[in-house]
Amino acid sequence: MAAAAARGAMRAVRVFEFGGPEVLRLQADVPIPSPEDAQVGELSPSSPVSTDTRGAAPPRPAQALLSARSHAQDAAVLIKVHACGVNPVETYIRSGNYARKPALPYTPGSDVAGVIEGVGGRVTAFKKGDRVFTSATLSGGYADYAVAEADTVFPLSDKLSFSQGAAIAIPYFTAYRALFLKGHAKAGESVLIHGASGGVGIAACQIARAYGLKVLGTAGTEQGMNVVLRNGAHQAFNHREANYLDKIMEYTKMQGVNIIIEMLSNVNLAADLHLLSHAGRVMVVGCRGPIEINPRDTMNKESSIRGVSLFLQTEEERRECVRAVLDGIESGWLKPVVGPEYPLQEVAKAHEDIIHSSGARGKMVLLP
Repeated sequence: MAAAAARGAMRAVRVFEFGGPEVLRLQADVPIPSPEDAQVGELSPSSPVSTDTRGAAPPRPAQALLSARSHAQDAAVLIKVHACGVNPVETYIRSGNYARKPALPYTPGSDVAGVIEGVGGRVTAFKKGDRVFTSATLSGGYADYAVAEADTVFPLSDKLSFSQGAAIAIPYFTAYRALFLKGHAKAGESVLIHGASGGVGIAACQIARAYGLKVLGTAGTEQGMNVVLRNGAHQAFNHREANYLDKIMEYTKMQGVNIIIEMLSNVNLAADLHLLSHAGRVMVVGCRGPIEINPRDTMNKESSIRGVSLFLQTEEERRECVRAVLDGIESGWLKPVVGPEYPLQEVAKAHEDIIHSSGARGKMVLLP
């Protein structure tokens, strides 16, 4: 891997200050990373580690840091990036309004798909030339090359493109966590995926259908609704229609739904509470601001609201998500839908569009 680094520089997106999309700066003279650059979660916000209330990583003894750093360097791989997923959480982190802030400067991006360029001394699961995807990176994925710890790297099936590989980790891990690890979904229950045409929404549709749930989804356009129906939903609703909430209740014969996977809780949460069945639960996956709700609405049906954060997953939970996702790929029901693709130099536009687009239609991807 040292030989790869010796080849020179690469292009990478760097963030030197928190702010709007304009702080994303594409630089062409960034050194190609190597395992020696690994700083155990300090280089990138993509690795899911616990944080204290100020969003900083809890202090660790110097000896533990040195040991972890040495392990990361030996157990890392260098990946030639062919595609990197863009996730809404990366815009929140970039803005500085997220509880978890990386040290500046940093390169965003965790959902990388590409080809192994080199491996650390302890790595035996991968070799140069292997097609892979990642669930985290150490150096950041908005770049030509990325370093990742081997236990966050997985083989990419020949059945999937690199762009599809970049649409797997955060969307599918988040959807599985929301449905089963936090939502305790069971076969035969009903689930409403509120905002189902984006990356996490499509993942939730596919997973819920594969596990035997009755799947309802919403989207903001006719095209988005068709995407939702093609990816596992039994019924789709247009959440821009004034009476779509009534249509959902009519579809459920006025019984409501057992689970709601909520992508925009600052808009929908109050209405969600009226859509639930008795003992129903809302899984808050996305939020962009405050909202006022009436707590009595939770009392009437003994319903619950639960937040979901992939960053807080335990190692056991991570392994369960990995098993489910790899089984889905092998079985053939996990088929990521790629939405708009942007060249690396248009990263600022990608960050603008993922928040302000009129309607999602799959996972947004950067192409270095």
